[in-house]
Amino acid sequence: MKRIVLDIVFTYGASITILALFSLFIGLETVTVVMVFELFGANIIMHLGILLLHKLETPYLILEYLIDTCYVIIVLVVFWKIFNWYLIPFWLLIVSAVVVYIFTIILDFRTCRKETKMINELLQKRDENIDNSVS
Repeated sequence: MKRIVLDIVFTYGASITILALFSLFIGLETVTVVMVFELFGANIIMHLGILLLHKLETPYLILEYLIDTCYVIIVLVVFWKIFNWYLIPFWLLIVSAVVVYIFTIILDFRTCRKETKMINELLQKRDENIDNSVS
């Protein structure tokens, strides 16, 4: 549960940062506080949906990432329509979703590698302890 909350908060922060940077570059000055909370809701729905999508495992990792990316884009388009985010250009919505998702995948790979290294070290210590106790 802690991991899910951290992921939601991380992508929410990344989404706001990317939205602010893109808005600064294209001169969009109408990002409101309400939009920030709507974006938080979108991030929650995205993560809960991705959790459900990951229950349906596919043998192809690329296909899984493609499905996740399409789901994220669909959620953002629905929020774009419901909450009248027309001030944000559609292309900006898609680009920011892809950038945040790619950044999240990279972070996920780093976390997995770190956890794998830690597990391997623990297994090595356990093997050493077993060898020492047998001797």
